[in-house]
Amino acid sequence: MIIKEKSLPVCLGCGNFLILKAFNEAMVEMGIEPHQFVIVSGIGQAGKFPHYTRCNTFNGLHGRTLPVATGIKLANHELKVFAVAGDGDCYGEGGNHLIHAIRRNIDVKLFVHNNQIYGLTKGQASPTTMKGVITKTQPFGVLSEQFNPLTLAIALNCSFVARGFAGDIEHLKGLIKEAVNHKGFSLVDILQPCVSFNKINTFEWYRERVYKLSDDYDPKDRLLAFQKSLEWGERIPIGVIYRNIRPTLEEQIIVIKDLPLVKQDFGVNNIQEILKNFY
Repeated sequence: MIIKEKSLPVCLGCGNFLILKAFNEAMVEMGIEPHQFVIVSGIGQAGKFPHYTRCNTFNGLHGRTLPVATGIKLANHELKVFAVAGDGDCYGEGGNHLIHAIRRNIDVKLFVHNNQIYGLTKGQASPTTMKGVITKTQPFGVLSEQFNPLTLAIALNCSFVARGFAGDIEHLKGLIKEAVNHKGFSLVDILQPCVSFNKINTFEWYRERVYKLSDDYDPKDRLLAFQKSLEWGERIPIGVIYRNIRPTLEEQIIVIKDLPLVKQDFGVNNIQEILKNFY
């Protein structure tokens, strides 16, 4: 696809396009066809992601990606369901939905474009903006503590927790593949510099700080994962931070465990047969 600079309002150098490249290449290399997955997105620059991808898609309300993704997965759990959101979209407006999606362990893959700012609405502080940073709506600096999505996810025993960096496409592609192959809710927080409104957390800033977790790092060690999730500033780890195996929500719902809802016969006789399992 050729993007004409005059026809599309894009920010040249935006990290979103690197995430898009990593995702599309991962799908091709994994042999996942467009009809085999659906992307749910919300509002913001990350919400435009599926518009540049051949796929089924649902573009919904701000912060409401995960309820829709959950509904789609429960209706047809044979379908691969991905959710994409920005840091404001997911950790701000959608924070409550994130907590309960993790608790339920629905087999949805969540990719968060974390640029530490509200990019599409022109530069307000987001939950992940660092404390003290001056923005258009915080002229005296951000007063709230910076939100740490990885620590929250590990505290809730999230099934898969990872962090990627848009500036390292091959590494990010590997994380996307691991998330897709993992059975259970997967959070991949992606550090994605906003070249227009975040002049602090730039590509250069991240390249001086990010480091890949070593091969001998054990993502099953929850206490160690907590320690890694708290590293921020001079050293920022990327990779699979935490992973555990537990039953998914759809595996525990009797009526859809063996056959997706969309393939079931809802005739009177069949409904009566289903109800016998509960009495």
